[in-house]
Amino acid sequence: MRTFILGKGGHTRFGKLEASLEQLIGEAAIEALASASMEAKEIDAVYIGNFNSGMCDQEFPASLVLNALPELRFKPTTRVENACASGSAALHQAINLIEGGLARNVLVIGAEKMTDGDAVRIGKGLLGASYQPETQHQRFGFAGVFADVASHYFDAYGDQTHALARIAAKNHANGVHNPYAQLRKDIGVDFCNTISEKNPVVAGPLKRTDCSPVSDGAAAIVLSSADVASGAAQKVKFLARSHVTDFMPMKQRNPLIFEGVTKAWESVLRDANITLDSLSFAEVHDCFTIAELMIYESMGLTAYGEGARAINEGWVMKDGRLPINPSGGLKAKGHPVGATGVSMHVMAARQLLDAAEGCQIENAHTGAVFNMGGLAVANYASLLQRVD
Repeated sequence: MRTFILGKGGHTRFGKLEASLEQLIGEAAIEALASASMEAKEIDAVYIGNFNSGMCDQEFPASLVLNALPELRFKPTTRVENACASGSAALHQAINLIEGGLARNVLVIGAEKMTDGDAVRIGKGLLGASYQPETQHQRFGFAGVFADVASHYFDAYGDQTHALARIAAKNHANGVHNPYAQLRKDIGVDFCNTISEKNPVVAGPLKRTDCSPVSDGAAAIVLSSADVASGAAQKVKFLARSHVTDFMPMKQRNPLIFEGVTKAWESVLRDANITLDSLSFAEVHDCFTIAELMIYESMGLTAYGEGARAINEGWVMKDGRLPINPSGGLKAKGHPVGATGVSMHVMAARQLLDAAEGCQIENAHTGAVFNMGGLAVANYASLLQRVD
């Protein structure tokens, strides 16, 4: 591939924020350009990942970045939407433009303002990422969709409550060291494993600590062609990327396997001609703890049905053989839906530039990002490498 990330990207804090969607977009974009040592006039195109789904009244965000960076006026700017993977979808469109020789520098922004809506509006918006004929009567929103998957998994492989609690606790512990994270408190395995007033059941076997929070936030990154990157002081190379789409209706799929996730990982590793042993870390889509557990299996870290081994034996801890979500993941960092995919790439780039602050993995040289939309419907995988 001939596409590079320039600089460390831009990233707002995630959480319930006073800033508007417009302000979040502007803040992240300005920081990304400054980090890339690039002026707005050098940008050829802009892509903005934004899901919204009725959660925010500002449903046409494509040109909002121009208000913060007027030099972008008259540049082609496009909103991209693919559920929880909207950020990665925007990034892939930018890569397509660069790999096709149609642009040298593209600004990619992911942003979401979720907390403007009430719980009903947010829940309905998120459920829009599911197959409506199956889920229109789902009482527990999108958590209920993943709770059904967890229930099937538990029925097949035994109660995995403790493994899910360990995943949640790991990501909370990692998030303590991420200055952008929404939840920066190490709450421990026992708290995550126990039903309580502060950790009630949300749906099926999933408790509050198994679910990522409702969040506001934005992230941005500059992608450039090889000729531009050759003169850049800080850059990260894309080794490979993959996008796989699966059926949306669960009745057409095996609920025990994320087949689209598996194919995305197989494709990206094959294209880069590397194995998991070559990775220093991975940022994966832990919208719910059961998702992270099943992603361990899809990425090939364990066999199907044995994902608990990866967490129970410490493989995925920050000091393990393959640290997973050193940023705290969606679980602790937060999940402003359209921002998530871009945020994951920003966090990965910072790891590879030795600029991840308290989240840093020592001597990180190659990293992976996996972002999915819906229930493993839109599946995006990227492999990134430090340029020495």
